[in-house]
Amino acid sequence: MQPHYLLGIDGGGTQCRARLTDLQGRMLAEATGGPANVWSDYDAALTCVGQLIERVLSQAGLAPEALAQTALVAGLAGANVTSVQARLASWQPACAALQVVSDVEIACAGAHGGAPGAVFIIGTGSQGAAWDGEQFTLLGGWGFALSDQGSGAELGRRALRLALLAHEAIITQSALTRQLMAQFDHSPETMLLWTRSATPADWARVVPQIFAAADAGDGHAQDLLHQTAADIGLMVRRLTALSSGPVALMGGLATPIQRWLDDDIQARLVTPQGDALSGALILAQQLTPARLPI
Repeated sequence: MQPHYLLGIDGGGTQCRARLTDLQGRMLAEATGGPANVWSDYDAALTCVGQLIERVLSQAGLAPEALAQTALVAGLAGANVTSVQARLASWQPACAALQVVSDVEIACAGAHGGAPGAVFIIGTGSQGAAWDGEQFTLLGGWGFALSDQGSGAELGRRALRLALLAHEAIITQSALTRQLMAQFDHSPETMLLWTRSATPADWARVVPQIFAAADAGDGHAQDLLHQTAADIGLMVRRLTALSSGPVALMGGLATPIQRWLDDDIQARLVTPQGDALSGALILAQQLTPARLPI
């Protein structure tokens, strides 16, 4: 059936968003729901997606049957994992056309308006995607224990390790290291107990303190940011080679870290043209026979 509508889904680890438009790109409805990470909680993620689909159709004054006239692209966190991809093959909503990709792929499409380019998302975690005009290549995104170069969680972990070294007089103390240890009553054991249940988001909570200390001239803080900037540069160089295009930084760390990046890395960066939802809609447009510009 010829699609009459385009539906983009951006399913992240903290929230899921949906946007419905007509073929000309006029927005008909938009809704937000809970987490939609198909790696960490597959069933809950797809339940959330299903609820948002129903909600945007209802908000647009359309019957549920209108889904059969809709081209749907869902960019879901965790969809880059091969075992999850195999499971997602059985998810068949009653739409006119369907494509399921990772959330970083739709972010890449949105950042460059569908043109070749790359994106590196640096928030609590990190992941990159490069689009060369024919296919996506993903980098990173394998979790805090194995990956997440340049992320807030990794920066926070380095900072707390540094604070512990300073506490034990292995390296010199600074205002930042004393401030961080004070949050654990200057007790390594208290810190150790905290690590047993700390999430990546918990590790990343000290990031604002690191930037503030660096601005105040703290040498340890500045070294930490230079390390993070070097990790980001490593990823950006590879993403540039894969896409043969510009790179956009996205995520909560993208703006504050930018001035710490090497000059050659800053020269490769562009401002994102659109967000992940706009990228999902660009990909949805490509599923329609007419492929009208939006």
